[in-house]
Amino acid sequence: MAATLAELCAAIAEYGMKPVLKGDADRRIERVATLAEAREGEVSFLSNPKYEKMLQTTKASVVIVKPDVVAPERLDLIQVDDPYAALTVLIVKLHGYRRHRRVPLDSACTHIHETARIGENATIHPGATIDENVVIGSGAIIYPGCYVGPRCRSGDNLLLFPNVVLYDDTVIGDRVTIHANTTIGEDGLGYAPIEGKWVKIPQIGHVEIESDVEIGTNCAIDRATLGKTVIGRGTKFSNLIAIGHGTRIGEDCLFVAQAGLAGSVNVGKHVTMAGQVGVAGHIRIGDNATIGAKAGVTHNVPEHETVLGQPAIPIREMRRQVVYIQRLPELSETVKRLEKQVAELKQRLIERD
Repeated sequence: MAATLAELCAAIAEYGMKPVLKGDADRRIERVATLAEAREGEVSFLSNPKYEKMLQTTKASVVIVKPDVVAPERLDLIQVDDPYAALTVLIVKLHGYRRHRRVPLDSACTHIHETARIGENATIHPGATIDENVVIGSGAIIYPGCYVGPRCRSGDNLLLFPNVVLYDDTVIGDRVTIHANTTIGEDGLGYAPIEGKWVKIPQIGHVEIESDVEIGTNCAIDRATLGKTVIGRGTKFSNLIAIGHGTRIGEDCLFVAQAGLAGSVNVGKHVTMAGQVGVAGHIRIGDNATIGAKAGVTHNVPEHETVLGQPAIPIREMRRQVVYIQRLPELSETVKRLEKQVAELKQRLIERD
């Protein structure tokens, strides 16, 4: 749905940003596109300085940029402190949210237990299974292949993509999205060593996912041995995330693909974990911490700290180590030279004696 630049700026301003328009307020924009692919009638953005040279060649009608960016005069600009956030607003404004296919609720084509309670305006696609004593709020969309186990409960506007599995007693808040092939509430890795054998410890807890959480594809969140595994409100997962039993994750965290947390980890609020992070069990990670890619976390991380490496250490220390490692070839040559000089001195002393 097209909008003028004036309307786009007004939409950005509704979110507390202060856009400045440099261009034709009446120009109509139809779509959002990348700098490389944009055409007339489309808006693009620049948030990473390494792509700034593309401003010279883009065919976009308008580009969202930071106030200090210098662009060709032919381009209309929307100047704002956070172009990426502004772009998000415009994607919703021009494209809306993804539209999901709704079908009539037909119990003959689905497997809904007679004790389940389904809210108003819910869509349960053929091939989904809803087990006994399940409660699903209004506006839910559950795609084919999903299984919702006994006594699961969800709030309103649940969205389950194909083949999501919710084990028994899973609790989910409002506006939660879970992408295809993710499993919630499977048994955690709980075994006791008894006389040389691994004896399974029954996992009698459950998983609780708070409101406004989005979980990517092929994720796995273990149920707790006792009590509950918790994913805090507003947290977002990429794909291939593994959460161990009894772990508690705070609000508004962001986990990138292939991050894995062992059991009983306690993660604070607004924590960011980059790709392939591994966290040992019973670790505490403080609020607003950042864990760099491929870090192996084996000790508690204080709030507001950024760590990196295996084992993970504060990034300022890691930077020093990287500098030392880069100097190793030079240091090696220096050592060889010194060894040669020492050997020559020893030979002279021997000859002198």
